[in-house]
Amino acid sequence: MRFIPPKGPPPPDARSRVLAAWRRVDLAPLEAIDQRPARPLSAIVPEVLARLRLDQRRLEAEVVRVWNQVLNPTLTAHAQPTALRHGTLFVSVDHNVWRDELVRYHRQEILERLQQALGPDVVTRISFRVG
Repeated sequence: MRFIPPKGPPPPDARSRVLAAWRRVDLAPLEAIDQRPARPLSAIVPEVLARLRLDQRRLEAEVVRVWNQVLNPTLTAHAQPTALRHGTLFVSVDHNVWRDELVRYHRQEILERLQQALGPDVVTRISFRVG
């Protein structure tokens, strides 16, 4: 019969417990690791993917790609999307003058073009910021 080592780190010995108490470190979370039941990988992978927000990152990359394709290169040279949260696209602009130009004269046109390319629910609002 094959030897199968126990899961997790070895239990702390007396010396480790004394040092942990002296350093005011709680070993309970480390000891609890051994007590959790094993879970199948198929149950863990979706949780990890959700934490990495891969769908959101893919969507943000798509917005940047569409931004550079459908807008005037002069505008894209001075303004680039930085984040997309709850339908609001945050755009970083390199100067106040360009921000004012975009807000006053181009905001609605940019929003319409992005909605045509990405769909009406992806980008519902644009917020321009200098920096």
